[in-house]
Amino acid sequence: MTTQKSAIGLIYDGQGAPEVSSKGFGELAEHIIQYAKDNDILLHQDEALANSLANLEVGQEIPEELYYVIAELIAFSYVLQGKFPPGWLALHNKLDVKV
Repeated sequence: MTTQKSAIGLIYDGQGAPEVSSKGFGELAEHIIQYAKDNDILLHQDEALANSLANLEVGQEIPEELYYVIAELIAFSYVLQGKFPPGWLALHNKLDVKV
């Protein structure tokens, strides 16, 4: 049995909780993934996380039990881009990060 490809996009503006910005399955998922690649949006593949997010509607905030894992992904994405999340400026000077 093959599982249908899914794509769930999240957006976080620094206020409140991240929310679902896009969601699709099958062919629509492929289009969302291609759009992300074409626009240099970072992608993270995690089937268990995608399954947890798949039940949410576009515009809905992520559930509290996913805050920690999503926060780690957001923070890591900042570092991959040579940036630091808000509030990390003091920590930035203490880290020796090569980008």
